[in-house]
Parts: sequence; C-alpha cells; structure tokens
Amino acid sequence: MKIISTAGKTWQQLCARQLTRKRRVEDRVRVIIEDVRLHGDEAVLRYTRRFDRVRLKPKQVRVTETETSAAFQHIDPNLSVHLKAAIQNVQAFYSKARVKPTRLVHDDGVMLADKFDPLNRVGIYIPGGTASLVSTVYMTVIPARQAGVKEIVLTTPPRPNGGIDPNILVVASLLRVDEIYKLGGAQAIAAMALGTKLVRKVDKVVGPGNAYVAEAKRQLFGFVDVDTIAGPSEIAIIANHHSNPQYVVADLLGETEHAGGLGFLITTSKSLAALAKKQIPGGYCLIVRNLEEAVEAANQLAPEHLEIMVKSPRKLLKRIRAAGAIFLGPYSPVTVGDYIAGPSHVLPTGGSARTFSGLGVEDFIRKTHIIAYTKSALEKVREPIERLTALEGLPRHYDAVKVRLE
Repeated sequence: MKIISTAGKTWQQLCARQLTRKRRVEDRVRVIIEDVRLHGDEAVLRYTRRFDRVRLKPKQVRVTETETSAAFQHIDPNLSVHLKAAIQNVQAFYSKARVKPTRLVHDDGVMLADKFDPLNRVGIYIPGGTASLVSTVYMTVIPARQAGVKEIVLTTPPRPNGGIDPNILVVASLLRVDEIYKLGGAQAIAAMALGTKLVRKVDKVVGPGNAYVAEAKRQLFGFVDVDTIAGPSEIAIIANHHSNPQYVVADLLGETEHAGGLGFLITTSKSLAALAKKQIPGGYCLIVRNLEEAVEAANQLAPEHLEIMVKSPRKLLKRIRAAGAIFLGPYSPVTVGDYIAGPSHVLPTGGSARTFSGLGVEDFIRKTHIIAYTKSALEKVREPIERLTALEGLPRHYDAVKVRLE
C-alpha cells in the first residue's frame, strides 16, 4: 500500500478517478454498438463467438425452462436455504421503500400533482468472468420487483460449454425473472438498449460489468436509461489507534479479490499505516492529523464503500456527505452489505457517489407531472404569461392562453 498526501498529485488524480477513460475502449464499443444497430442478432452472435468463444444458434440464446429446471440438480442442496435468507433480507428492506407523490390543490381550482408508474421492462446485466456474481442477481431484481416492473430481462455471458452458471439460473428462477439470455459484454448492453429480434428493447439497463460494459452503458444512455457507469469496486476505511488492525487489513485485502479493486486507508495512526504498507500489496494510505481531516478526505474521495472503524463511528456519520454505502463499527464489514444485509450492493463508484446513489426502488419508477387549471385560474396568470412569453420571443405561446380567455 502506497502512503500518499492530500497535497500530492496522486491524491488529486484519485479524487478525479471517474474522469479517466480509455480511447481504445470507447472506439471498440462504438463499433460494436453500431454493428448491433445495423445487423441486430447477427452482430450479437458474431461478437459472442469472438469474445466468449461460444458458437450459439439463434434458438439457443434464450435460456429455456428445461435448462433452468436442470440447474437445480447442479447446485449445492443447502444453497437455496442460504439464498432464501439473503433474499428475505433484501425484500424486507425494499418493502419499506416508499415514493410519495406530491399533490397540491389551490382555492381557485388549480390542481398540481405527480403520477408515479413503474418501468415496463428492465434489463439486468450479470457479469461472467472469474466470479459467479449470484448476489448481484437478487440485489438488482428485488428492487425492480418491489417497484412493480412488469418484465425483467437478465443477460449474462455464456460459459465455454454454451450454458450459464447454474447458481445464477437458480436465483433467477427463485425471483421469477421473465427472460434470461446467454449474452455478455457490450453486445449484450446494445441488444437490450436498441432491441433485436431475439431481445426486445428494455427501458433501463442496470448492473455492474467490465470497462466495455460500462462504456456501452455510457454511450447508449439516451436510447435507454442506465443506473450508473460502474468502475472497479472500491473501499475506503477511516481508522485510528482504536481500530482493530486485523479487521482493517482483512477488509482492504478483501476488495482486491475484485478485478482492479481499490483500497483506501484514511488514518491518524502511523503504526497502522506502516502495517498496511507492509501487508497490503496495492491501494493507498492517507495519514491525517485528526478525524475531522479524515472525514473531509473521505468526502473528497466519495468511495463506493466507506467503513468507519473508530470508537464512536456514529459521531462522524452525520458529516459524511459522499459515499455509496457506509458501514459503522468493527462488526460491519463490507461483506455483509455485499451479500445479506438488505440494501443493494449496486453502488456508485469512481467518485460518482458525490452525485449518484445506490440502486433502489425509485430507480425503476418514472414520474409524470399533472397540471389542471380552471378558466378563472388561467385568467389570474394571464398577465405574467404574456410578459414572459414576450420576453422570450415566443408570442404564440401566449396565443394558446389568449384564445381560451377571449
């Protein structure tokens, strides 16, 4: 672990890490998206052969009920018990989520309100690679279900044998996912966002992925809504001499299991910094003078996960302004948030926690404003509308009011 200072260039680069993009990735993703737009399933299957090295026929792309049923025969028999415990916790958390509409009724008959409707069709991307991200299935599907989304589509890269990890299929089955496709990478995001004959267009794409998946989401935003443009997973820990050094080291090392995972230690303890430098091969350690400086540094960093591992963590909580999720005390490691606590582990990365939030029910609901005026109410606002439309040089806007009152 490298010891750095807030006065150095490295710290400035870390705080602006979400701005780093690779031109090669951007260009390759742009080509893939345009190819899928022009050639649909033909392009999607071609990139599946190229990148996943799996040759699929069109009828093999969508997972069948037979394949899903067979998956239950290839998992640990005890897994479903543990899965149900995690699923229940997530469902319990999101069952309490409420999106409250606004409704105002004035004496003159004006009614102003918001109308909330769930998205009709949502696409969820589950990465393949070295890890089987079973937890991401329930951490994304459940908030969408609680919001009332009618159709949930899941895509995940095929294995070399042309199948999908049975654990993912089992969780998807337990959560009643409507459609599952053996597609990965930027081509899967493009298929969901643009629509093909095999994969109908969705309203929103959520879920983590590699640099190509993240770039595809960025480029396709507008054709479809997205959650966040996710980067590598990351953890920051505020610690001092009260912190258990074994807990700190274990949590920082845990993040390196993710490809490109980033670990940050913000501490007032030089001995803890020295230990981290010795035992942790990557990441960064910032030595600060006091906990006030530690909090300010954490806010500048805006990490995906923030652990506050000091004697009275709740005293610092109210001053934290930017973090995807906050874990308080020595017995709240990021691991519990990743798997079983309840709130979704799909969180903003790369410093985007300054403006973005973790995945929730509200991400799957669209809001519509409702405005209703009476004739007398319209008469009362006639003059300001006339002045404002004249100011903006849009007289026909005022004519739409005038014709109703004369």
